[in-house]
Amino acid sequence: MATSILHRLSGVLAGLGALLLVWWLLAVAAGPEAYAGVQTFYDAWYGRIVLFGVSLSIIYHLLNGIRHLVWDAGKGFDLRVAFNSGVAVLAGALVLTLVLWGYGYWAMGGWS
Repeated sequence: MATSILHRLSGVLAGLGALLLVWWLLAVAAGPEAYAGVQTFYDAWYGRIVLFGVSLSIIYHLLNGIRHLVWDAGKGFDLRVAFNSGVAVLAGALVLTLVLWGYGYWAMGGWS
């Protein structure tokens, strides 16, 4: 039940993340001053928390969607398997998000 609610919530958060992407793209099109304002938000600690949360929600939504595809194939309905796959989705989403952000940190040479 909890993973079902989280799946819906992660879909909403992913949609809000798309709005953040649109905000960034509009700022790029609007010029250097608008871009600097958006980048100031994204570079702040609270902006990074928001971006981390959006990343986590997108990855969780993807992994749980794969879990639902397995269910659509008629597999994984046993209570123990369903519980373990839910835990695996949660753990996998957190690990993959940390790997993504760690790689980003490494590739960019650290945070500015």
